[in-house]
Amino acid sequence: MLADPEGHRLIQVRGARENNLRNVSLDIPKHQLTVFTGVSGSGKSSLVFGTIAAESQRLINETYPAFVQSFMGSPARPDVDALHHLSAAIVVDQERMGANARSTLGTVTDAYTMLRILFSRLGEPGAGSALAYSFNAEGMCPGCEGLGRVSSIDVDGLVDREKSINQGAITVPNFTLGGWYVRGYADSGLVDPDKPLRDFTEREWDDFLHKPAVKMRIAGVNTTYEGLVLKVQRMYLAKERESAQPHIRAFIDRVATFTTCPECGGARLKPAVLKSRIAGKNIAECAAMQVSDLAGFLGAITQESVAPVVRTLRHTLDSLVEIGLGYLSLDRESATLSGGEAQRVKMVRHLGSSLTDITYVFDEPTVGLHPHDIQRMNRLLLRLRDKGNTVLVVEHKPETIAIADHVVDLGPGAGPHGGVIQFQGSVRELRAAATLTGRYLSHRIGLKGECRERSGVLAIRGAGTHNLRDVDVDLPLGVLTVVTGVAGSGKSSLIYGSLPRKDGVIVVDQSAIRGSRRSNPATYTGLLDAVRTAFAKANKVKAALFSANSEGACPNCKGIGLVYTDLAMMAGVASVCEECEGRRFTARVLEYKLRGRDISEVLAMPVGEALEFFTERTARTILERLAAVGLGYLTLGQPLNTLSGGERQRLKLAVHMGGAPATYLLDEPTSGLHLADVDQLLALLDRLVDTGNTVIVIEHHLAVMAHADWIVDLGPGAGQDGGRIVFTGTPHELVAKSDTLTAQHLREYVS
Repeated sequence: MLADPEGHRLIQVRGARENNLRNVSLDIPKHQLTVFTGVSGSGKSSLVFGTIAAESQRLINETYPAFVQSFMGSPARPDVDALHHLSAAIVVDQERMGANARSTLGTVTDAYTMLRILFSRLGEPGAGSALAYSFNAEGMCPGCEGLGRVSSIDVDGLVDREKSINQGAITVPNFTLGGWYVRGYADSGLVDPDKPLRDFTEREWDDFLHKPAVKMRIAGVNTTYEGLVLKVQRMYLAKERESAQPHIRAFIDRVATFTTCPECGGARLKPAVLKSRIAGKNIAECAAMQVSDLAGFLGAITQESVAPVVRTLRHTLDSLVEIGLGYLSLDRESATLSGGEAQRVKMVRHLGSSLTDITYVFDEPTVGLHPHDIQRMNRLLLRLRDKGNTVLVVEHKPETIAIADHVVDLGPGAGPHGGVIQFQGSVRELRAAATLTGRYLSHRIGLKGECRERSGVLAIRGAGTHNLRDVDVDLPLGVLTVVTGVAGSGKSSLIYGSLPRKDGVIVVDQSAIRGSRRSNPATYTGLLDAVRTAFAKANKVKAALFSANSEGACPNCKGIGLVYTDLAMMAGVASVCEECEGRRFTARVLEYKLRGRDISEVLAMPVGEALEFFTERTARTILERLAAVGLGYLTLGQPLNTLSGGERQRLKLAVHMGGAPATYLLDEPTSGLHLADVDQLLALLDRLVDTGNTVIVIEHHLAVMAHADWIVDLGPGAGQDGGRIVFTGTPHELVAKSDTLTAQHLREYVS
């Protein structure tokens, strides 16, 4: 039966059941800005991304030949009865950009490609074609292979000279005894694997550490042998340190020293390329300019022969300025961009598009934005709408909710307590509604009556990373400090460039958690060990039975719960395992119960329900920490790769809680938090400080600033206009005495 003919003005969702959605049906107006609100885990992303955007993209993919679809990874059809009047959806998310050190803002936006073409036409003296100006191709400096930096390695950080290879002499992460990496050296025939390294001959030592890559047959397999130092440089040092896992970052910091390449001075390019100039500047100097300044520089290039290239490049640069990223430079490595910056870079592709009637889907576009910058983002969202597009935004910030044409509020709670439409209508109607969002939309946190006294200071001296200008600052110990300032003012450069290497500092960021699709909150926190022990004790059997990675795993799906089928030229299909019905364990294991529940039922419990179920002290301690960080709605067995950046950060925080007093460094912990959840976060931060810890938070949320004991404000602007401390003191002093952008917004907030 056809939908209402007038329905073409609406996206009609009927019977959506993806994840925790409870048979949701609603109409979303087209060509308007609709904001989806609700507590974390209420079902916003399941509705917007997992249902509407996923089905739109799936239908588009189906228009391609099967051969092309096989390379596209088409998503499975979402669990929904019907979706009517969808338009093509473009998802602009917060996923950080790749970890390749060769990827820069210029390469990901194609701005550097345009610049290379420009230099190949106008550069004097000419260096050749556009590829000759590429640090990833012909133009790369031979000394650093286009990276701009060289590394020296402390060999004693890689090996224990007192041991042989077969005794575990190699101490590099992921080089496990018996693993393929170590076997490659032990079975190569180039060294004696049973001889202590201290007894190696000069030839053995050189082959072991420095032999260039060479094809060999090792242990009956054709493979490539590579000296250990060269392998470590390729695997760990040629990638962006900031995107690595914490234990890999610690390893890199321990064994490697990075210095600017002496041959190119960090410019990445050959000397001949660097001699080629336009108006006195070479291509590396142009790439190092602030984007807003480079746009001005291009204005002086008027040759008609390159007018199309200049016009295209200027449009990209002007879009970056307009979106609030004019403080960046084209040589900025993309992996160092924050999630919010990465999302805005992706927006650049769409601002100048002539396409209309597109559905743009945004995931918290205000993440990483100071209140001053949110106003600019709001204007961009409205511009996309006014071009005739439908704009769907998942958001918590009241400043963006306020500009919506239509609001959809989900809840009432999270996980199994959510998945229901609580409200649909205008912002004015939402303010009068009885939902949690409606009640908190005008909620304000007041300044503290009395701020805590510091117990000492953590000194930063001469900080000069990125745009910082030889900054000196004392961060107080034993209190809650908020580091703030407009996007690009130097907050992350100051904190991450100075603190992570100091003793007692624990970095709790939003980076991905490495693990397989088997990894979940229970395995990551160590809770599964306590669960398995409880099951084993209750049933008088061994604990290994209750691991989906061990003896108890379903043999058909290997304990994953899903069976992945390769359909050759068509997209692969993941289907629920018929043997275990997705429960991951053998039928025998599922017969064992703990207080009436089997292991699969326990892993399907949300944290809050599990807290009521478990009486065992170890399990309860971990569950209480997960609840304390606002993750009570997560199920114990939810795959880690489905968590948002904010959820990952709170999960890491739960793991660290309860240890020895430390300095916790948090990066925008309000990401993904509903207005009501921010109160709970502030209570958690207070609890951390009151139990002897120091908490330093990079944050823009005005409620967190108001609740701080101490504020460090950077600015006054972004990029070259930032990099300075413009205020340090209590929130009371900031509101009463300062006139920074932060002070202006906080003054308005608390008044």
